[in-house]
Amino acid sequence: MRVIASSIRKGNVIEQDGKLYVVVSAENIHPGKGTPVSQIEMRRISDGVKISERYKTTDQVEKATIEERNYTFLYEDGDGFHFMNPETYDQVQVPKDVVGDAAAYLQPEMIVKLSTHDVNVVSLALPQRVTLEVVETEPVTKGQTASSSYKPAVLSNGIRTAVPPHISVGTRIVVMTEDGSYSERAKD
Repeated sequence: MRVIASSIRKGNVIEQDGKLYVVVSAENIHPGKGTPVSQIEMRRISDGVKISERYKTTDQVEKATIEERNYTFLYEDGDGFHFMNPETYDQVQVPKDVVGDAAAYLQPEMIVKLSTHDVNVVSLALPQRVTLEVVETEPVTKGQTASSSYKPAVLSNGIRTAVPPHISVGTRIVVMTEDGSYSERAKD
């Protein structure tokens, strides 16, 4: 299916020169002078090589047909990450390079969306938010209000983020999976 380059988003799969590429980042650039362009960084699915391409926003790009389905994360071992289709109970093994940075946010029983082309898993989409526990941060300063000043913290998955001053060690917080930023205190 051919689409214009400006409509390509992160996670899409593009077919170019007979090879499949998963989009790592896509940015539309509109300079003051000249033609607007789409800067697209891609990872070749077959061998993991990253490339960067620049297209005019009106250029046609071949978008591969992808099937998306929800899977439940089971466990990780030396071979990769294991997921199960909740409807058929079929298990799928996904290599570590496909999961990439998302590995830090995976939790047992988490529902993720796996994108497959033919039978190969090409990308994985995490839920937008995950709940994690703060395992290390500076102590709460008495009298300090929740102003715009944030303090560094380490979460239970090892990710570093910035949290408001009132958050202490042991507090469960909601984090955005896209960039690891603090969203809110967990309601549980």
